[in-house]
Amino acid sequence: MKNQNNPIVEKSFNFSVRIVNCYKFLIKKNKDLKSLYNQLLDAGTSIGANVAESQAAASKADFKNKLRISLKESYESEYWLKLFLKTEILDKKEFESLISDCVELIKLLTSIINNTK
Repeated sequence: MKNQNNPIVEKSFNFSVRIVNCYKFLIKKNKDLKSLYNQLLDAGTSIGANVAESQAAASKADFKNKLRISLKESYESEYWLKLFLKTEILDKKEFESLISDCVELIKLLTSIINNTK
């Protein structure tokens, strides 16, 4: 099930990097909200970690399960990003950049899960 130059592996890893960088930026801005930032950090980096695990899946069922977890974490990341926009933790430009990557991951993961038989 492993595939060289796999777009979902690459995109989910890159999203994780962006989430870590966002976390570092937010912590410098306001340490008081660290517990909220941790929620986004955990969800956003879990997407790529589960995609990576899926590449060594023992079966198709295991593969789909790992990707389903990634999808759930993508939706959670989307939630935190929207919350951060509404509460002005992130400005519109920062939000739009991250949310577009998050939505792309949701679409890719949904497609892969639906097409894996």
